[in-house]
Amino acid sequence: MPADVKIRAQVYRDPRPAQLFDRYHERVRRRPPQWPYELVRVITVWIAVALFRTEGYGAENVPNGPVIVAPNHASFLDHFFTGAFVRRHIHFMAKSQMFGRHPMSWIYSHGGVFPVRRGHHDEEAFKTAFAVLGRGGAVGMYVEGGRSRSGKLADQGKPGIGRLALESGATVVPVAILGSNRVRNWRRLRFAKVVVRYGPPLRFTPVANPSREAQQAVADEILRRIRALHTELEQAGPGRAAAVARASVLRERVGRSAGVARELDL
Repeated sequence: MPADVKIRAQVYRDPRPAQLFDRYHERVRRRPPQWPYELVRVITVWIAVALFRTEGYGAENVPNGPVIVAPNHASFLDHFFTGAFVRRHIHFMAKSQMFGRHPMSWIYSHGGVFPVRRGHHDEEAFKTAFAVLGRGGAVGMYVEGGRSRSGKLADQGKPGIGRLALESGATVVPVAILGSNRVRNWRRLRFAKVVVRYGPPLRFTPVANPSREAQQAVADEILRRIRALHTELEQAGPGRAAAVARASVLRERVGRSAGVARELDL
């Protein structure tokens, strides 16, 4: 089998000053995503469906009100795959290297994306996320942090998503994306099929100042849910993953109780 197209090495520390990103945070805190969000959605949904034959299942699991959408991360297109089947506008956290003196910074910022300054404890990113959730919005945050280089899920989640879930009390929706690690092969005119599976929502008992251990426990529980969804798709294989996801969602609908999420106390 031909080797996958190689991706550039990640830069794990952004040396630029924190003040450079203030304007991006301020815009997202003040207002929801503007017209670039829908424009980009239209373009990327067409690309996702036409080129990568992307299918999404369980999007009804993303409720109204404050919600953290938590997908696995293996491609630069995961933002778009995640948002393709959800009518809500998702404010994604993104690595700070995506912001700077280039036109896409304007698109990202006006489309609701906000930066996380890599290699630093970025409290501003959390303030922005809390502001979005505080007005009933949706935040997209990768439980693994950076992109997987192999397509395999990480062994452990990043505690930041645990902190966000515990301090906000927002609903969390785990999302498994299968096939996005092969998206880069479009350069060789090979278009992998992508399946997006939105899992049942969950909510954790709110904690004002959660310990590092509590944050990690919640992050690992979210990752465990994503891994279960992803493993189900992976074991089915690219040809049957969509059918398996469809059947799984149908079983959920039949067995769903009155509540949209159950509260967990870890």
